[in-house]
Amino acid sequence: MTSAPFVPGLELARLLHEEAVRPLLAAAHPGLRYAAALVGPGSEVLGLDTPRSTDHDWGPRLDLFLPAGDAARLRPALTRLFAERLPGTLRGRPTRYRTGDDPDGPVTPHVAVHDLTGWLTDRLGGPLGDLGPADWLAFPQQRLAEVTGGAVLHDGTGELTAVRAALAWYPDQVWRHLLACQWQRIAQEEAFTGRCAEVGDELGSAVTAGRLVRDLMRLCLLLDRRYAPYGKWLGSAFARLVVAPRLTPSLRGALAADTYPERERHLCAAYETVAALHNATGLTPPVDPATRPYHSRPYRVLRADRFVRALAATVTDPLLRDRPLTGGVDQWVDSTDALTRPALLRPPCSGGGS
Repeated sequence: MTSAPFVPGLELARLLHEEAVRPLLAAAHPGLRYAAALVGPGSEVLGLDTPRSTDHDWGPRLDLFLPAGDAARLRPALTRLFAERLPGTLRGRPTRYRTGDDPDGPVTPHVAVHDLTGWLTDRLGGPLGDLGPADWLAFPQQRLAEVTGGAVLHDGTGELTAVRAALAWYPDQVWRHLLACQWQRIAQEEAFTGRCAEVGDELGSAVTAGRLVRDLMRLCLLLDRRYAPYGKWLGSAFARLVVAPRLTPSLRGALAADTYPERERHLCAAYETVAALHNATGLTPPVDPATRPYHSRPYRVLRADRFVRALAATVTDPLLRDRPLTGGVDQWVDSTDALTRPALLRPPCSGGGS
């Protein structure tokens, strides 16, 4: 890491475009239609980078999007232009990066030239086309956050801006289905913390509580219409929600509890808070947010299946209403190797997905 003062990556990207890339393009390729943005992977795209982020794969960088024909024709020339003419540093940070592990290996500028269709195919597993419910369910939320996050610094064609607007949030029916599926995850396990404790398995009870806390956090992000990032940044994204200061003490209390009664008390407080959030959306008729006994057993739960049924009743899309409540890909699989290969997850034929 350098001793240069920390400047967030989004600001470095803006400076790189304004002070270096825009003037170079204007001089070498006047009239070129392009979009410049900082999108894709990286904590800076989520606005969550810190000085710790600067130790690898970080610094002044940009993504340039050109019409497909221009991208194929001009990519070699633009790569040379940036390699030769970019300033060596920007605000004390190098604008070129060494690739691979060889300390004497080549360095390249981090101004990548893409055509938008090719880039979207890489990020989302295929071109957008006419997206159907199955396409939306196959998109990992982290990937949607990468495409719609960051910042567009210039858009001479308007295409990137239009794509980001189209992907800004789920269609209403898909959203309702995903909410029902997220409540379903809670409904399936909310009684297990008590049952584990009842047979003396405090560790199992605590592990289940941790799963429920994670599912409640992701539910809150869904309710607030925000894509959930992958695990490293889930807590940071949750902390930005308006409800976070009110809900966090209950979630932390459930995780820190040494005994089931304390764990149950904190989880019940959390359930009732999130149930009230659901009611505030107006997506369904109000559902009683109070916790209650689990049948005749001596533990208290929300009976989240009530919220599942209320939401499922509002899903009328024929491609969703009869689907099992497994939801989006990252509601039923959390393998990094799967979620980072979206081409494996999209339906064979994009558009209308059945």
